[in-house]
Amino acid sequence: MSLTVRIIIVGILLLLIDWYFYQAVSTIFKGASAAKRNIVFYIYWGFTVLSFIVLLTPTILPLHHWPQFLRVYLIALMIMIIISKLIGSVFILADDIIRLFRWLASYIIKPSMASTTVNTELASDVQTINPHAISRLKFINYVAVGMAALPFMSFIYGMMKGAYDYKVHKLKVVLPNLPSSFNGLKILQISDIHSGSFVSTFHVEEAIKLVLKQNADIIFFTGDLVNNRATETEPFIEILSRLKAPMGVFSILGNHDYGDYVVWDSAEEKAKNLQDLKNIHAQLGWKLMMNEHVALRRGEDEIALIGIENWGGNFNFPKYGDMKKAHKGTEKYPVKLLLSHDPSHWNKQVTHDYKDVDITFSGHTHGFQFGIEISGFRWSPSQYVYKQWAGLYKENNQYIYVNRGLGFLGYPGRVGILPEITVMELSNS
Repeated sequence: MSLTVRIIIVGILLLLIDWYFYQAVSTIFKGASAAKRNIVFYIYWGFTVLSFIVLLTPTILPLHHWPQFLRVYLIALMIMIIISKLIGSVFILADDIIRLFRWLASYIIKPSMASTTVNTELASDVQTINPHAISRLKFINYVAVGMAALPFMSFIYGMMKGAYDYKVHKLKVVLPNLPSSFNGLKILQISDIHSGSFVSTFHVEEAIKLVLKQNADIIFFTGDLVNNRATETEPFIEILSRLKAPMGVFSILGNHDYGDYVVWDSAEEKAKNLQDLKNIHAQLGWKLMMNEHVALRRGEDEIALIGIENWGGNFNFPKYGDMKKAHKGTEKYPVKLLLSHDPSHWNKQVTHDYKDVDITFSGHTHGFQFGIEISGFRWSPSQYVYKQWAGLYKENNQYIYVNRGLGFLGYPGRVGILPEITVMELSNS
């Protein structure tokens, strides 16, 4: 399907959503003055025209050439308004269903009077009332607009506050077979920085300061350093290179790091982008693990750290990872830790074929950047797509920890599911 066809389809859908939601807006302002109704009309449909201009602009000027602020926030604003209108449209649909039943009832129940005479001196002045004309319920339309405004305001709050409200999640995991030298090992995990989504370096710097305050023994980064292009990291290289730990910083690639979601001029250009990103990991001082393992040594003991390329078990996410290659030679180690970006890999392959992997560290889901986490209660749309979507999970003797991500993608904010820095302590008892 060509880009033009996709744009036409999306444009038609957006127009239908706008038209349908406008039914509630026009109902609310039905009794207003003509001037006020005109203002509402021009503002509402003017924004629709702006949305179409934004939709069409990438066909002339590719997104990566847009100013960073516009690319992140203008597109996000469009998405937020569309989602809010969709939510409001659910209530308009409820009104239409009620109207349908009222309309059907108008044929079943005989109206008491088909017409009425207006009290006037002219006896001929008679107004006929159509008993089958069913007006909209103004109250429900108020609710529709209100319910659309509620998520919109939540989205705004999530952009201003939630996106940078970094939370440190601390936990302890007991592995009975953990060598005594590794008892108390403090692992710090971050994931999904998505450097192309940040419009300044300030918040990334604040996050790195918080990471370093944890005084971890070792740091894991579990993929998606960029949205699409290696050049996105340029403003952040000095800041990210501050990440240090006594046992090193280890990293893997996520699905966004391969540049699969943009159109390249050639296969060579795409390959160069990936190589540039690999070189950036080295420049940062991170050990990028490409379907391989290393021995982690502490005292006289060793455990294995395995790192694979992205292996997606859901939808059409790529399977670049080679677990067989990475796992080979780890049989002698009493404990094996795995870095694998996509948590769906765990149930699809790890828990079936690699039962000696003790803990898998993943990211990818972002917890959908939206949900509820209050006093043990957790909900997010992410749970309908991923069985393991945030936090620690256990199956038999194997664990997986899914980091909620440090950055954001698409929507430049977070509501309920906040950006995460994970600190995991290992113990043998």
